[in-house]
Amino acid sequence: MNEPIVARHWLAAAAPKAAPAIATTTVLALARIWNANGAEHSVGNAALMAVLSAGAAAAGACASVGHAGDSTVAGTAFVASGALAFAGVAGYADGLPLPLLLWAVATAGAYGLAARYWRKDRRETVAYERDVTDRREERAHIERVETLRATTQIEVARTGAAYAEQLAQALVTRAALPGFDPKAVEAAGLPELPAARGER
Repeated sequence: MNEPIVARHWLAAAAPKAAPAIATTTVLALARIWNANGAEHSVGNAALMAVLSAGAAAAGACASVGHAGDSTVAGTAFVASGALAFAGVAGYADGLPLPLLLWAVATAGAYGLAARYWRKDRRETVAYERDVTDRREERAHIERVETLRATTQIEVARTGAAYAEQLAQALVTRAALPGFDPKAVEAAGLPELPAARGER
C-alpha cells in the first residue's frame, strides 16, 4: 500500500513536449545542409522528393481505407509525406524565408496533432489512476473490516477464557471452604463438580 513517490526530472517531463519542434528543426537543418551541398535549384532532387512524398501520402491513404485500416500506420505515412515535402522545398529554395515559413507551419501542425494524442493519453492516465485509487481504497476498507472482525474475535475469545478461568477459580475456592457439600450442589441441579466425582 505504501508505494514510493517518484518525482520525474523536469527534462523527462519536457522532452515529449519538445519532440515536434526538435523533429521539424532537424528536418529544416538537414534540408539546408542538403541545399548547401547541391540541392538548390536541382530539378532532379526536387522531383525525387516529390515522388517520395507522393508515395508516402499514397501509403497513408491505403493504410487508412477500409475497416482494417490502421490509424497509426496512416498517421506515420502522412507525417513522412509532409516531412519529405518540407525537406524537398527547403532543400530546393534559395534563401531562408520560405523554409522558415514552412518550418513554422510544420511545427504548428505537429503540435496540433500531438496535442490530440497528449489529451487522449492524459485521459487514459487519469482514468487508470482513478481506477487504481478506487481499488486501493476498497481493499483498504476490506482490510480494516477484517482487522476489526479479527480483533473482535480475539477479544471475545479472551473474555471467554478469562470468564472460564474466573469460574474455575471460584469453584476451586468454594470447594475449599469449610462445610461445602458437593452432594447438595448436585441435588440442586447444578452440574457435578470434578471434586465430587473424585470422591465417589
